[in-house]
Amino acid sequence: MSSYKETDKSKGRICFPGFLQPFGTLFAAAMAKQKLLKLIPALHHATHSVSVFLDRHSALGVTQAEAHILTHLWAEGESTVGQLHGAFGHRRSTLTSILDRLADRGLISRKSSETDRRTFIIALTTQGVKTARDAYKVLHELESSVFRSIPRSGVEGFIAVAAAISRHGSSH
Repeated sequence: MSSYKETDKSKGRICFPGFLQPFGTLFAAAMAKQKLLKLIPALHHATHSVSVFLDRHSALGVTQAEAHILTHLWAEGESTVGQLHGAFGHRRSTLTSILDRLADRGLISRKSSETDRRTFIIALTTQGVKTARDAYKVLHELESSVFRSIPRSGVEGFIAVAAAISRHGSSH
């Protein structure tokens, strides 16, 4: 395909190469008009799609934000609250709420750092390791499906755009 979009003429909606599901008409309108937003609706829709994908695996019993925290801890090991904040950019109060829910369900533990009592170290519990591993498998399935459906340059372009949004969004 020569352009980044094509139209699903049977439904009048815009589709992106490699995506099986066409985007809704509101998103299509945003992409078709110059004055409307282009990146933000696409990013929002993609983020929501990750949540919907996780919801299809309801046995996990975690939200999208919780799944990301758990898989980060599973891949990276114990982390400080500051490191988690840096990895995901949540507001501190939002991150605290996510961590409270995970701790209440016995998926993480919190302990004070031995070198700085103001710093909390977050680690997975035994049950948390299992849930994190299961969440990773689900998210890896989605990511692998995307990787198979678009060229490497598309993935690299998306990562570059996401990084730019993060940079510009957090600097203003």
